[in-house]
Amino acid sequence: MPLIKGLKDVNLLLQKLHLCTKDSKFTRATVLLFANNPQIHFPSAYAKVGRFKTDTEIIDTVIIEGNLFQQLEGIINVIKKHISVRFDTTVKDLSVEGLSRRDIWEYPLDALREAVINAIIHRDYLGTAPIQIKIYDDKLTIWNLGKLMPPLTIEALRNPHSGYHRNPQIATIFYYAGLIEAWNSGTLKMAELCKEQNLLEPEFIENKEGIGDFTIIFYKDSYTEENLQNLGLNQRQIKAVMYVKVKGKITNKEFREICSTSKRTATRDLSDLVNKGIFKKTGETGKGTYYIISRHKDAKDAT
Repeated sequence: MPLIKGLKDVNLLLQKLHLCTKDSKFTRATVLLFANNPQIHFPSAYAKVGRFKTDTEIIDTVIIEGNLFQQLEGIINVIKKHISVRFDTTVKDLSVEGLSRRDIWEYPLDALREAVINAIIHRDYLGTAPIQIKIYDDKLTIWNLGKLMPPLTIEALRNPHSGYHRNPQIATIFYYAGLIEAWNSGTLKMAELCKEQNLLEPEFIENKEGIGDFTIIFYKDSYTEENLQNLGLNQRQIKAVMYVKVKGKITNKEFREICSTSKRTATRDLSDLVNKGIFKKTGETGKGTYYIISRHKDAKDAT
């Protein structure tokens, strides 16, 4: 026996989901979610994905239209075209013989998917600008119109929080489709996935001016000079991290030479880098001691 028997049952279901009025008129959310070409009615309800070398040097631009489900998959597919992947064949899979291959993208795909879904269900569809994803050499940004719904704040996104939806019908359908969960932990999941891959937690930026907008930034390299400054490192320590990124390791003597400082200061700075989890101290004590960047799980002693 079919679950939905006729037009009357469909209308009743849509009404219960607040996707249809009592006189059988579709809501804006219904058109955005299920229409073949919702851009006929909402011209700016599309997404734009670009690959950038700089803010002015654009390598590729892709316009993604269709309904919101089609846009989600289209955005992720374009992103995958422009980010790299490596293969981890060391993971045992008991369901098959030998080793299985696991794809490790330079940004965790599940975190990117969460961020794209966040942009789709929270964007202001009355605005005239599309969702915009920009992929740079060192970062990936996801931007949408619509500031946070009060009383949410940037600080609250990093902790368990209640949900406040600009588009509750869209959020409900994405929940029933299994694309989001009911506990509003998407931003926490993004941060957790990035930390598992030894990346900085994503940055959330809200512009409250006018209609407002919201941006999520994923960083590929945790140890840029700007990020290291934000972590409270001094200029000597930043110089040392940049040195290790090129050379692979640094000794106390090399630290003193490149920073023109005393052994006591070098030891203190290096110990602080170890305590912050940026450097890993390795080798024998004394002259055999050196430091490597510890963020890589597969980091091996330099030779």
